[in-house]
Amino acid sequence: MDLSQFPHYGLSVSDFIRQAILEDVGDGDHTSLSTIGPDELGKARVMIKENGVVAGLVVADQVLNIVDSAMRVKTLVAEGAIVQNKDIVMEIEGPIRSMLKAERLLLNCMQRMSGIATLTRKYVDAVDGTKAKILDTRKTTPNFRLFEKWAVSLGGGTNHRFGLYDMILIKDNHVDASGGIKAALQKANDYLKKSGKDLKIEIETRNLDEVKDVISAGGADRIMLDNFSPEVMKQAIQLINGKYETEASGGITLENIRGYAATGVNYISVGALTHSYKSLDISMKIVK
Repeated sequence: MDLSQFPHYGLSVSDFIRQAILEDVGDGDHTSLSTIGPDELGKARVMIKENGVVAGLVVADQVLNIVDSAMRVKTLVAEGAIVQNKDIVMEIEGPIRSMLKAERLLLNCMQRMSGIATLTRKYVDAVDGTKAKILDTRKTTPNFRLFEKWAVSLGGGTNHRFGLYDMILIKDNHVDASGGIKAALQKANDYLKKSGKDLKIEIETRNLDEVKDVISAGGADRIMLDNFSPEVMKQAIQLINGKYETEASGGITLENIRGYAATGVNYISVGALTHSYKSLDISMKIVK
């Protein structure tokens, strides 16, 4: 996985892993220290326990390597692969103490990332055959955003802005606080000229009148259609007539997403991908 697609300012993968290990291990894994000898070697397998999309194998490999560089890791499937119950996705050899020290962090990351990738794939499959792409949002876990957006990508989704810094997204509060759509767009474009920054501008609209205001004002790259019904959204897309990218947002579920995708909208953003997923059941077992 090429992490350059994620323009993040947060912790690097290795920084995150080291902080997470410190949080969990503290001054030592006293259970393993008291029950397992320092020279005891073994093997372990990482097993999938329910059908889904696997994600986080690269992270798991790095967790193991940072905990103990003596461990040997064999990954048996590709990131983003469709997996089934009882599939073995990784084999590990090395000091047993180190395996157990890494186990919980390894599984926490893989289970969460795989859950997100699995849910994302369901949404992607639900709009198959339409032009709509599934987007994530900033509704993420603090300091775990990199991994959550990585998982969305592995599930076939498309990453929206990573944070507040890589796009201008004028939402309803910005519109209301700045004096309306025209004023907000003018201020945003003036800011880009003064700062020299090359950022796309997206603006949220709440009704057809606001869509018309954006079209009249100009100066945007994408129009967000927030909490529109599919019927009204179709009208909005006809008004926009391809002059701007379009994004559907708000109240969209697996049950109704097909109707939104059928309107011809370019993107559909789904906060549930990273805040309402179910972790995939995965285990790691020592093999005697």
